Parts: sequence; structure tokens; C-alpha cells
Amino acid sequence: MATPQRYIAHFDLDSFFVSVEVLNNPSLKNKPVIVGGSAERGVVSTCSYEARKYGIHSAMPMRKAMQLCPHAIIVKSTRGEYSRYSRWVTDIIAAKAPLFEKASVDEFYIDLTGMDKYFDVFQWTKDLRSEIINATKLPISFGLATNKMIAKIATDESKPNGYIFVQPGMEAAFLAPLPISKIPGVGKATLEKLNQFGIANIGDVQKYSLPVLQKYLGNYGEELLLKSKGIHTREVSNYHEAKSISTEHTFEENISELATLKTNLVKMAEKVAYELRKDKKLCGCVAVKLRYPNFETITKQTTIDYTFSDADIIQCSQLLLTQMMPRPTPIRLLGIRLTDLTNHAQQTNLFIDTEKQTNLHAAIDSVKQRFGTGMLTKASSKGNISEQATSKGKKSK
Repeated sequence: MATPQRYIAHFDLDSFFVSVEVLNNPSLKNKPVIVGGSAERGVVSTCSYEARKYGIHSAMPMRKAMQLCPHAIIVKSTRGEYSRYSRWVTDIIAAKAPLFEKASVDEFYIDLTGMDKYFDVFQWTKDLRSEIINATKLPISFGLATNKMIAKIATDESKPNGYIFVQPGMEAAFLAPLPISKIPGVGKATLEKLNQFGIANIGDVQKYSLPVLQKYLGNYGEELLLKSKGIHTREVSNYHEAKSISTEHTFEENISELATLKTNLVKMAEKVAYELRKDKKLCGCVAVKLRYPNFETITKQTTIDYTFSDADIIQCSQLLLTQMMPRPTPIRLLGIRLTDLTNHAQQTNLFIDTEKQTNLHAAIDSVKQRFGTGMLTKASSKGNISEQATSKGKKSK
């Protein structure tokens, strides 16, 4: 039986955070808008296409950005709105797509392999894009191809607010004229080395033999050659099988006092939040787990604005715990789990209320990485408990 032709669509909301700000304040439309920190000491989190024309980009010091474009409009991030729109788009895709992966708050992969027997996959993808735009009013681009890598590169080439279908067999031809930096994994050092050999475009790599590339790039030479020809086999991960980060503790003696349980929960929340930030992820759902002396177990969960903040996770988990324990009840085990995880390494600070809080997390995490996670804890979390953490869905022994 012949292997079915793979079809992968990659959707990316264009300048997502700025687009949300424009929807909420139409006067910002077609203007150089910067979402980020203070004009004096902050950095650019994201910016509109109009601002990019002046050379402004993410992570640029705000002071430099304002020198490049003095009339740029600085807006503070509207944290809850980003989460709301992200979930809105997710729900639309989930209702239509047979298999999809939420790669970040504004980025999705959809596996349409085998569906070409029943409908035109390109038309289906265009229809889904139209549905998202009509419902949310957000601009969104997509790339459709035979694998994830080509689909993502196609999306980048189609921006803003467009789409590209790289048909089967056309992968190498599509990649050939593009700069070598478009290949994922080609960092600054590799790029400089390739440029020294006269390699500027992906098509230049395609002309080299494997032995020659391995001579200059070692084992990476084979990977680069495969990617330059559009060969990529990574699968779309089912969003409903998203990994989680959790921790739980069984007490030596049952605990009935809500205040004591809350103290333990603070330390546990700090631990999973640290793991979240270390993995460069955000969570959108928090669950608390209780087990009684008779081993009956209950779990309560709720969605929250996407976050990696200790304070957000502590507040949410303690509220759940209070709802689960309206009166003192002996508890044998306490646990917390973070789900609805999504990547957003570059702009996670947009989901935190203040720049100061973001910087504090970075400083605390730096100490924890150097000296251990127990070195810095909130005053309310002091106490002797020994959790067993689970990260990415796997329990540590």
C-alpha cells in the first residue's frame, strides 16, 4: 500500500500582539506601534509592520527604537486580550482540523495527510483562514506544504496576511533562492562559516556533495543538506496530548488546616512555575489535586490568562484550593498541575503585568539555576516538604 502524500499547513497570526491592540483601539491602525516597556529603560516586545520599516525589531532597547522612529506609539500589553484571542483562534481550528498542534500562542500546525482523498486541501486551508479572519478580524498567514519546515518557511514568505502552497516535488525549487538563514538551526556562527565558502542561498547548499559539507561542518553537514532539499520528517504533535508540568506531595500526617495547605501550595507553585520558565513555556490552565485518607481523589482546574508568573499560578491554585475545601478536611496528598502549555520564548514578558516583575523572575531563576531551586522562596512558602516533581508529563523518581 502506497504511503499517503503528506500535507501540513502552518498558520501564524500576523504581528499578533499589535493586531490585538489595533482591534481594541482602531486609531492605531496603519501607524508605527510598539508594544513594550518604558520609553527610557524598556525593550521592544513586538511592533507593527509600519514600525519595522524604520528598522525597529523585537528585543531592541526602547530608547534606540524611539531614535529610529520618534513618532512611534508605545502601548502597554493587554495581557488578558492576547489569551482570549489565542483561545478563540484555537477553538476555531480545533472544530475543523483533524489533527493540529498549537506551537505557540499565535502559531499552529495542521496535519491534513490523507484528507486529499475527500477534498481539496488547499481550498480547505484557504476557507479556514477566511473563517478565522471573519470571526476574529485578525490577519493571519499560512503556508501549505509536505512537511512542517517547508510550511513554516512558506508562511514567513507569505506575510503579511497572505498564503503560499508549495506543491509536492517543488520543495527544493521553492527553497533555492531563499537566504541560507531561512533554514532552521542555521545560527550566526554557521552562517558566517557558510558565507566564507561562498554559500549565501539555500540553492548553493544543494549543489554541494555530502562529503564536502561534512568536511567543513561535521555531522551537521548531512542535516543541512537534507533541509536544503526540503526533507524534514518531524510529526505534528496532537494538541490534545499536550504535555504538562506538575508536582505532588504525600504528607507524613494528614493536614486539615487550610492555611498550612496553602503554605505548602505556594512552594509547589513556585517549583512548577520555575520549570515552566526553564522550558520557555506559558501555561493556560492550572489544576489542584487533593487525596483524602480513604484514598478518594478529587481534582479541580480552571483556565487562566497565559502566564509563567509565580504570583499568577499561586493566586489561581490557592483559590482552587479554597473552593475545594469549604471546611477543614484531613488531606493526605496535595498536588498542582499546569497544562495548556505553549511555547513563546521571545515574548513571554507580554503576558506579565510589569517589566519589573519579569526582571525579578529572571534574577531569581538565575540564582536557582546556580545554587538550586530551594535557595529562594517566598516567605509564605517556608517549610519542610519534599515534593516529587513531574515535568513534561514524566514523573521523576
